[in-house]
Amino acid sequence: MAVRDEAITVAVDGGEERLPGTLVSPGPLVPGFLFLQGWGSTREQYLARAREIAALGCVGLTFEPRGVAKGYPRHDTVTREENLRDVLAAYDALTDRPGVDPAAVAVVGSSYGAYVATILSSLRPVRWLALRVPALYRDEDWDVPKARLDREALMAYRRGLVSPDDNRALGACAAFRGDVLIVQSERDDTIPPPVIATTGPPSSGRAR
Repeated sequence: MAVRDEAITVAVDGGEERLPGTLVSPGPLVPGFLFLQGWGSTREQYLARAREIAALGCVGLTFEPRGVAKGYPRHDTVTREENLRDVLAAYDALTDRPGVDPAAVAVVGSSYGAYVATILSSLRPVRWLALRVPALYRDEDWDVPKARLDREALMAYRRGLVSPDDNRALGACAAFRGDVLIVQSERDDTIPPPVIATTGPPSSGRAR
């Protein structure tokens, strides 16, 4: 069995002295996958995929952000700021797991989950992004509960071409330098083609 060595220090006498040591662990570090479901769905959406990832030797985490699942008590009042904090906490919980390589983290998101995933990539190291029909929202409505947004105004916003300079999520996409997979649904009226076009990475990025 392959092993890995890690140099550590052992504090003694209340930290007054530190003794050198080598921690030997089984196997190499493995990639971690964070799955973020869309608005109105549950973590069950990605549970089967997380299990498939685990069978391949990686670590997968699917969790329930506050208010995202339909019927959740906070569904009508939760804000994007609160959900971003949820996702940051989930990322940290994943990378704190023994054996997870913090330099090899993939974030997989659908719709609203994909939107939050792009912003996460500007706040934590992310190596891979997989975005299925990524949603887009106006920055000025950041603190407005997701369920209370003006849907007609939002759809008009999505049909236009938005600059990365004018949107936090698109700015994160433009700055991202990892590998990206973007999946568009052929007949999708909720996330129209302009959103997909503006979410893609710049020409220097690597898209699939």
